Formats: sequence, structure tokens, C-alpha cells
Amino acid sequence: MQSYGNPSVSYDWWAGNAGVAKRSGSFIAAHAAHAGLIMFWAGAFTLFELARYNSSIPMGEQGLIVLPHLAGLGLGVSDGGVITNTEPYIAIAAFHLVSSAVLGAAGIWHTLRAPKDLSEAEGRAKNFDFQWNDPKKLTFILGHHLIFLGLGVIAFVEWAKHHGIYDTAIGAVRTVEPNIDFGMVWGYQTSFLNISSLEDVMGGHAVLAFILTIGGVWHIISSPFGPFKKVLIYNGESILSYSLAGVALMGFVTSIWCAQNTTIYPTELYGEALKLNFAFSPYFSDTVALSDSSYSSRAWLANTHFYLAFFFLQGHLWHALRGMGFNFKSVSKAFESMDTAKIS
Repeated sequence: MQSYGNPSVSYDWWAGNAGVAKRSGSFIAAHAAHAGLIMFWAGAFTLFELARYNSSIPMGEQGLIVLPHLAGLGLGVSDGGVITNTEPYIAIAAFHLVSSAVLGAAGIWHTLRAPKDLSEAEGRAKNFDFQWNDPKKLTFILGHHLIFLGLGVIAFVEWAKHHGIYDTAIGAVRTVEPNIDFGMVWGYQTSFLNISSLEDVMGGHAVLAFILTIGGVWHIISSPFGPFKKVLIYNGESILSYSLAGVALMGFVTSIWCAQNTTIYPTELYGEALKLNFAFSPYFSDTVALSDSSYSSRAWLANTHFYLAFFFLQGHLWHALRGMGFNFKSVSKAFESMDTAKIS
């Protein structure tokens, strides 16, 4: 992180990234605690939405966020996407709440008992000590992340194959056999909004699982080479900027996909497709007026993803410039000296 020439920098308590920038053990603690917060939100919000759910009103018109996703997985829903069995939702909420407590305890343990720096750890934990300027170790850790993501995608494909997911074309839950076709997946790269087959969707996930797993193994056993080693900048700010760029890209894609595609986001669960409007900034709006003048689940999700992605993109640009050495304090100094500046 930039210190702007100050050799002894102290940060306030809220500057979380500064506290873990040079301590790999504390970095793990922050990850665990953050995951615990995410788990707690998911569990608590599931119960909150379940308490508000009204089976006599279409799910997409109730402004729900979590329940439509769970219903899309074919959990406790009958024909037409109506929730008839709440037990799976309560079980999932409880699992997330218990997991949040475990992760929170892990964050506290790593903060108070585990080494602040994994270079001082024993056993395999020492293998995950890293420095921001060490590309080989960073790709080693990235590889493990990719493998875990690949396993998650495989689990989703197997769930759809054996349990089934909600299909808006028939208005019911059915099993889906993935259409594993690399040519099909490549062809959808420029027309993904037109996907109308769940077989193609799950086939794309199967291909993605393969790419993630192979990529994970590759990154574990290799290190950056050629242009990747020369073009990429290896410091904390730059690595953060790359992550923010990836999240921003996914946010924009999800926003557009959610707004327009009714196969992945069925109208029974999310409401009707949206239209794009332009005012002070772009935004999506409902095409059907709801009875209580509220917004559909699709409108909430599409707009939230869009604006979060926008700010993630700004964060990417900010940290990318800092990673390249740009001094933002020079901007304020330039404005302060405009009255006395002279052109020679």
C-alpha cells in the first residue's frame, strides 16, 4: 500500500486492508470473519423473507431476493413456482447461521491464537504464506481457489442432474442432463442473453467446472511466464484491482442477464423482463405495474448488481492507479495551487 513517502504509517481501525496487507495470518482471519458475515446474512435473510412470503401472490411481485434463488434450485416448490414446503428453507437458513458462527469463531481464533504471519506457522499452513511481490506463491494460492470453485460448479451440475431445478418452460421441477459441447459454449459468448435451454446452461457449467479445475491444477504447479509476468504488476494494490475488475465484470453480466433472460431467471420467481432506461444514469424498470407500486425481484437484483458493479469498477481504477504508483494527493495539491500557478 502507498505510504506517500512516510516510513512510519499508522492506520485507523476501519482501514481493514491496511491491517492485513503484510500479515498473511491476519489475512486468513479476515477472510474467515468476512465469510461468517456473508453466511449470517444469507441465513437471517432467508428466514426474514420466509416470514414475509405470501403463496397467494406471485413470488416475483414480492420483492424477494433469496427465496427465488432457492426455489430455482427446485427446493420445496410445486407447479408454477409456488413454495409448498418450507422445511428445506428453514434447514438451509439454519445451516448458514451455524456456519456463520463456526466461521466467526475461526476468524477470532486466527486473530488471537494463530500466527499473525504464516511464515511462523507449522505444517502445511506454512505453504500458504505469501508476499504480494511473489508471483509464484500468489498463483499457487489462486490455483487452490479455482479448484474449490470448480468443485462448487460440479456440485451444482450434479444437483441439476439428479435432483432437478425449476424449468419455466413446463412450470415444474425436472432433472437436467447437461449438454457438454465446447462449440455450443463458445457460440454463446456473444449471445448469452438468448439461452433458452437448461441443458445448454448446465452444459456450460460442466465446461466451466472443467476449465476451473484444470486451471487450478495448472496454477498450482506452474508460475507466471512470458507476457503475463511482464505485463501484470505484483503488489497488494494491483492484485486487489484485478479482483475488483473481475467482480465488476460479473456484476454487469449478471445485471443484464437477470434483466432480460427468463430461462435462468423465470418470470414466476423473479417477475417479468425489464426495460433499460436512461436518466442521470442507466437503470432497469419493471414492464408491468405491480399492485402495491413496489418493485419486482428482478428489478431489485438487476439494478443492485448494476450499481454495485459500477462502484467495483471505480474501485478497480482507483487501486490500479495506486498500484502503478500514481499519487492521488498530487491531485488535491494541484487544485490548491491553481490560484497561484503561473504559466511560463
